Amino acid sequence: MELIMATQNKNKVKEINALLPASIQVKTLEEIGCLEEIPETQETLEGNAFQKAQFVADKYGVNCFADDTGLEIDALKGEPGVYSARYAGPKKNADDNMNLVLNKLEGVADRKARFRTVIALIIDGVETVFEGIAEGEITKEKSGQEGFGYDPIFRPTGYAETFSELTMKEKNEISHRGRAVKKLVEHLSKLQEKS
Repeated sequence: MELIMATQNKNKVKEINALLPASIQVKTLEEIGCLEEIPETQETLEGNAFQKAQFVADKYGVNCFADDTGLEIDALKGEPGVYSARYAGPKKNADDNMNLVLNKLEGVADRKARFRTVIALIIDGVETVFEGIAEGEITKEKSGQEGFGYDPIFRPTGYAETFSELTMKEKNEISHRGRAVKKLVEHLSKLQEKS
């Protein structure tokens, strides 16, 4: 089975391919010649995920999926949420985004947060949605070299390390994206059994 992931983010594709069985091949947008910016104008993670998947499915006639992920911080009333990638501006700079979060949380005791990933899958016109959540907290400073995005300031519940200090394998076992992808894989495996 071949699927296109509606993202230009090679880190996401690498992370997802590490979770998928060999019978499911994920290709990037670049590999199908899609180099344009895909619209993300919805107010929810679900809305954005479906918007991206639908855009690619309609324009290229392929089976595909898209994810949208948000960091939701309790003390910031759920921010940055759907605006996580561009929280500090349209450049989508991870360091700027993390610095803004750390500045806003300066002196704040409640640092509870969660990462939420929504995956929208479109196969032969049929839409399915999967969700994964990782609970944790925002650290007071950046720590670690692995991962991407907000990983250096997010410490998952039950761990002393941030997502950035875990290996990709360790992170995938407990991460929001890992959990959503596991649901996606179960679904795809069932579809493969039927065909």
